[in-house]
Amino acid sequence: MKRRGFLGAAAGAAGALALAGCEAPPRPIEGGFTGIDIARGHAMRDGALKSLSPATVKRTRVLIAGGGVAGLAAARALRLAGIEDFALLELEDTAGGNARGGMVNGIACPLGAHYLPTPGDDAREVQDLLEELGLRRRVAGRWEYDERSLCHSPQERLFFRGEWQEGLLPVHGVGAGTHAQYRKFAQRIDAMQHAAHFAIPTLRAAVTPELLALDAVSFADWLGSEGFGDAQLRWYLDYCCRDDYGAGIEQVSAWAGIHYFASRHGFHAPGDAKGSGAESAPERDGVLTWPEGNGWLTKQLATPLGDRLRTGQVVLRIAELRGGVEVDAWDTASKSLVRWQAERCIVALPVFVAARVVENPPAVLAHAAAHLRNAPWLVANVHLRGPLADRVGAAPSWDNVIYGTRGLGYVDARHQTLDPTPRGTVLSWYRPLGPSGYDTGDGRQLLLERPWTAWRDDLLAELSVPHPDLPSLATCIEVTRYGHAMAIPRPGLLAQIGAQRTAPDAAHRGRVVAGRLSFAHADWSGYSIFEEAFTRGHVAGMALA
Repeated sequence: MKRRGFLGAAAGAAGALALAGCEAPPRPIEGGFTGIDIARGHAMRDGALKSLSPATVKRTRVLIAGGGVAGLAAARALRLAGIEDFALLELEDTAGGNARGGMVNGIACPLGAHYLPTPGDDAREVQDLLEELGLRRRVAGRWEYDERSLCHSPQERLFFRGEWQEGLLPVHGVGAGTHAQYRKFAQRIDAMQHAAHFAIPTLRAAVTPELLALDAVSFADWLGSEGFGDAQLRWYLDYCCRDDYGAGIEQVSAWAGIHYFASRHGFHAPGDAKGSGAESAPERDGVLTWPEGNGWLTKQLATPLGDRLRTGQVVLRIAELRGGVEVDAWDTASKSLVRWQAERCIVALPVFVAARVVENPPAVLAHAAAHLRNAPWLVANVHLRGPLADRVGAAPSWDNVIYGTRGLGYVDARHQTLDPTPRGTVLSWYRPLGPSGYDTGDGRQLLLERPWTAWRDDLLAELSVPHPDLPSLATCIEVTRYGHAMAIPRPGLLAQIGAQRTAPDAAHRGRVVAGRLSFAHADWSGYSIFEEAFTRGHVAGMALA
């Protein structure tokens, strides 16, 4: 998984150091691309392997195609229902999808999703999982979470106008007009929380005319119509959309932009009792996180599967036959085609992949694939041989964001440690590449064409603004690329894929079924977060019982 090369510092890195005022030549930085085998996915796309004859035929009762969060949740649900005769096929060498973890120089770090907010009552399947894992228990009539996994304080900070401040809403030196806009937006979100049901997972909320009206326009247009023009507020809202959806406020729907707040923690102006500014606690209360991010969760889900989890499997074809389902997969270890025969198949693949591999795709799948678009994404983990010198202001936090940059800042892999000794660490830097005011080109093409050193230079230049000593401390940078990381909830998407949420029977709401095929992936929510993927996988697995 670690294809590294030793390279001397390039001109871009030298430029970053010069910008930071450091005259010493930079140390060589080891690095490269890791985490995702792009060639495997393209082998499926190009179709060259489909003409091969199967070398082996295997049989199982239920086959799960895709080992991301939805596929792992489906496998867990089958086991809970007493169904042990199943197999799960995963493209990569480890399961977990966009929620896998890795190691850089012996330090665990995330390769993708890095936190799980404490779930609300609508996400009861996720609540049950957390109880099973010992992360949540009832004490004296109240639910309590394992403090070792709750994000330690300080949680968030923003580098704004030359210094660090607590929270992510810009507050230092902003005028009264900005604070008035913060308060107005908080009031608007509070009213909308009471007027309509925003829920996570989204399948627990019916699609109402009010939600469809918000879905029909972009978040940017809705903000303009409501008089929200403040630059600091719009930057923050754009950051939130790029963080959860991979695209900016011009690209996502008003429903999605409002859902970010109304479905979970609301929005609270600085100084409010639940605010996120310098005078109050961080806005994202109750966040569960681990050094390897959500890779900790996916590892707990994958470990009990044993040899039922088959990694390195490129699913090429899924066909529904008269008496069952037939699935062809290329085994990367044996370099052979394996044909699986099963009674039923849970297709826990991204919608665009499912539409390519399912023979004669049913109308519901073809329709979803025609309307869904995915944002490319990049995660770079940089190992530091020693602690950073810090700028004035708020103390080092778990989540550290730099105002006005293309990236989303970084999280510190050692933040959750109970060892206070200053030492080296790994910083995970996140860069969405979906359409936004920062990126208007083809982000997927950039991922394919740019060398890892170009991403290295971007990281060094961006993080050197608050940390001039970072380039001299960096020893290794490993870059993980996701060509189709997350669904973008564009205007109109809710109307196109939301009919499944209106099933009259709540037990069937969220199920996407066509014959012997059940579809389960966060794409079907148009919203790529753990709770959506897990719930859909769980529902699909339990339905087969």
